[in-house]
Amino acid sequence: MKKKIIAISGSTRSLSSNLSIIKKIAALTAEELEFEVVNDLADMPHFNPDLDTPDVPAAVAAFRNRIDTADGVLICTPEYVFSLPGALKNVLEWTVSTVVFSDKPVALITASASGEIAHESLQLLMRTLGAKFTEETTLLIQSPKAKVSASGDITDEQTLQQLKRLGEAFIRLLK
Repeated sequence: MKKKIIAISGSTRSLSSNLSIIKKIAALTAEELEFEVVNDLADMPHFNPDLDTPDVPAAVAAFRNRIDTADGVLICTPEYVFSLPGALKNVLEWTVSTVVFSDKPVALITASASGEIAHESLQLLMRTLGAKFTEETTLLIQSPKAKVSASGDITDEQTLQQLKRLGEAFIRLLK
């Protein structure tokens, strides 16, 4: 039986490089993993601790449930102004008071012009949430626009090999 993976693109752009990378990993691991892409980050209410009660907004409850019931989570994000995009940070903040990420296998990719600071920040945040990942399930892809075509194809062989290795490591982590 295939493992259920929730994939989150930190970019809200409909044709982002990050979404193309998620789709490529889904294709590379299709025999063992089934991906559901979260594409409603922009629709989530802004995190407000006063609303973080048992009666959280419906969109928040649905997001938390998707994470909780998944076998694993893949996050692929750009870096905006040396940080995580606000929409991604927002949805992750809605999980802080829960245990939905506790011991949850995750793969973390930062695909951005530089990306180093956001990549470190994402790893720190996911460690804080209790997620389970290894060095092999994290990847920094710098200058993705030079490695992903406008049609979404991975055009750089080294990046393609890195994605294959990450996919294999993620499958091992899920077992």
